[in-house]
Amino acid sequence: MAAKSHLQMHGAARTWLGRGFLVLLALIVGYLVFEYGRISAGYDVVDAANETGELEVHIESLNDEIEALKQEVALLETHREIDREAYQEVEGSLITLQAKIQEQRDAIAFYRGIVSPSDGNSGLRVQDFKLTRGAQEREFHLRLVLVQAMKHDRKVSGDVALSVEGSEDGEAKTYALTDLLPVDADKGWPFSFRYFQDFDRLLVLPDGFTPERVHVEVRSRTRSISSIEESYAWAMGQG
Repeated sequence: MAAKSHLQMHGAARTWLGRGFLVLLALIVGYLVFEYGRISAGYDVVDAANETGELEVHIESLNDEIEALKQEVALLETHREIDREAYQEVEGSLITLQAKIQEQRDAIAFYRGIVSPSDGNSGLRVQDFKLTRGAQEREFHLRLVLVQAMKHDRKVSGDVALSVEGSEDGEAKTYALTDLLPVDADKGWPFSFRYFQDFDRLLVLPDGFTPERVHVEVRSRTRSISSIEESYAWAMGQG
């Protein structure tokens, strides 16, 4: 019985070995058939490997080119930023220079109005009148520049009287300077100068009042120098 069992085991092993050999043989035959099919279709393993290598080299070259282009773009961006800063600097300098030129022109016109006015008339005059907004809603700064044209052998003295005409609640209304000054402001407006004098007065308009015109009376107390009166529309930045 033992001998028979040994023979059975030996036969089973041979059977498994045979099956394994057949499976291996089938795999080899299948691979050969697969390669034959690829070769018949024009596929060459060596050519494919060479082509793959060439593609990898080309891809690496393209990556290097992309990196070089990125660096060039970064360099161009830097140059553009530098150019922009340089342009802004030049533009800022030009604006500053133009402002200085305008200031000099204004100064020349101002002193020319004192020394040699265009109309050739001497005496007291208003050289500049300007309104600008103040810090609060109803506050306004009034700039007034008085000059003595042509003749400067003596001082001119006097005071300024001012009133603002407009409407309130649909009716005409006029406020004197003393009604428009802040509570703690000096109510008087005296002047005394030989060439010119510059004033900046703060006006506070009453609620509901709409200004339209400003009437300025420059009253001289100096003999032989006449008083003057001027009227200006209420407009911001007038000068």
